[in-house]
Amino acid sequence: MAVTIKDIAKRAGVSHSTVSRALRVNHLVSSETARRIRQVAQEMGYRPSAVARSLKTKRTQVLGVIVSSISDPFFGEILNGIEVSAQAGGYSLFIAASQHDPVKERQIVQTMMEQRTDGVIICSSSFSPEHGRELLSYGFPVVVVNHQGSESFNYSIYHDDVDGSSQITRHLISLGHKRIAYLGNSQSGRTTQDRLRGFLDVMSDANLEVPDSYIHHVEGGDPKLGQESVEYFTRLSTKPTAIVCFNDTLAIGVVKGCEKAGLRIPDDLSVTGFDNITYSAFTAPSLTTFDQPKFSIGQEAAQLLLDLLKAEDGIIPDTPNVKVLQGKLLVRESTGIPSED
Repeated sequence: MAVTIKDIAKRAGVSHSTVSRALRVNHLVSSETARRIRQVAQEMGYRPSAVARSLKTKRTQVLGVIVSSISDPFFGEILNGIEVSAQAGGYSLFIAASQHDPVKERQIVQTMMEQRTDGVIICSSSFSPEHGRELLSYGFPVVVVNHQGSESFNYSIYHDDVDGSSQITRHLISLGHKRIAYLGNSQSGRTTQDRLRGFLDVMSDANLEVPDSYIHHVEGGDPKLGQESVEYFTRLSTKPTAIVCFNDTLAIGVVKGCEKAGLRIPDDLSVTGFDNITYSAFTAPSLTTFDQPKFSIGQEAAQLLLDLLKAEDGIIPDTPNVKVLQGKLLVRESTGIPSED
């Protein structure tokens, strides 16, 4: 049976209220008495009730986290960062996946309201502005990660995708590639547009043409879509010598598609990813990618939310706070000198 404040009071020979104050470090209890009561509580194995604490503080010590997909390893590393900061701040997580489904989004918003989460982190890039506004209307402090509708929220954590894509493209050009294609994810909104912009800007600066047919968007970022895209690019009359993929999972699919098509990487085609998920180092060949600091992004997002929850008198500041983090290029085996001009 769980140890209660009454049990501690009986053992320590003090009143219930004295025990309660001592455990909350109240100045009405002397330091010596408080020390003795806390020692008794520890010896008896006392654990404070989260339910009772929430009734007093009006907080549940739970943060809601909304991701596009739990199965995506990219979000897994962000969640690790969020969890570390949340636990350090005394919070646990309530995680839900939207799967890019507006109906599920609505259900998630309702559930988080009913569960009285203290704040919400949105890691789903396509989470609708309507449901975002609904969260805000309930008084939740909300932090968004790599979100395409940034104008709807004051508190955001971003990765500099334009810079990342620019570095990847410059790397391919430095190897001698001139015919470079871009494989994008049409469901990722601002993120894929930023990565496409970085690619196009560098190609323009290098006076290299990008035919319309070299920009190919698919509806998602799954490996199967990357694999199927190989057939599209190999049907072009003038084939690219390199493909810049929106993310690692698409790139992993492209690697598989090239294997089935009899194309050697990087001899026949160079392939790059983005995000540096764990699997990218274990493909054959290993994947050149851009290391987005996913764990740090998660930590920063959680810390920003915790700071909002500590705001004086519970009033969320109106001043926007947007943090942009930088990553780094990781050159591996999937890129090389083109076999032809």
